[in-house]
Amino acid sequence: MFRLTSLLAGASLLAALPAFAGADCQPRDFGFGDKSVGWQHKPLSKMKSDTRYQIVADAGRSVLHASADDSASLYIARLPKPLPTPASISWRWKTGALPAGADNRDKDREDAALRVIVAFDGDRATLPEAEQKRYRRAETLFGQAPPYAILMYIWSNQGPLNSVITSAHTSQVKMITVAAGDKGLGQWQSLKRNLAADYQRAYGKAPGPVLGVAVMTDTDNTDGKSEADYADIRFECAGK
Repeated sequence: MFRLTSLLAGASLLAALPAFAGADCQPRDFGFGDKSVGWQHKPLSKMKSDTRYQIVADAGRSVLHASADDSASLYIARLPKPLPTPASISWRWKTGALPAGADNRDKDREDAALRVIVAFDGDRATLPEAEQKRYRRAETLFGQAPPYAILMYIWSNQGPLNSVITSAHTSQVKMITVAAGDKGLGQWQSLKRNLAADYQRAYGKAPGPVLGVAVMTDTDNTDGKSEADYADIRFECAGK
């Protein structure tokens, strides 16, 4: 995913996702055909080519089609204000093939055909000094404070399924392999995850408010191509 050699490699992703303050939890649909959601493309770096994202029709529904060619960039939805951690996140996704040679455990091969990303708030003062420096540098470069932490659901080439992978670039990005290997390729897959439980497992503590959601298809490390589709991303809140 990241080929930058500086310490800002992980922070560039953190800074690309929006940060806000204060809100009550409400169920929320992130429909790709709904202009009120405010989906937008977000480049990661001028040193990278961008993944191409297009809203297309599939069986009468609007879905997001991603096309990566030695590229990496985000497609994000900006929340008007943050949400207390929803009980769950659900979505559908599809890809016909995984990036050849990708391995999310290896920073030089860290690509994925499909990623659904959630950003969380938290107390940055509790982070190690090295991480705090990344945040300060990212804020200087990108003009906004990055989120405290990111939980990233991925379809990985490698197993085991449901494993947690810490980014080689920053401890504040955790990947969970919710799909792995060739099973299900070429077909829509429906997934639902308990956000608080996944965050607790990945970070060892309860999550803060949710700040944003994004998707990403990237092949910049493996120099390959990938086609993928996303649909029906939804937050559900406890008791709703």
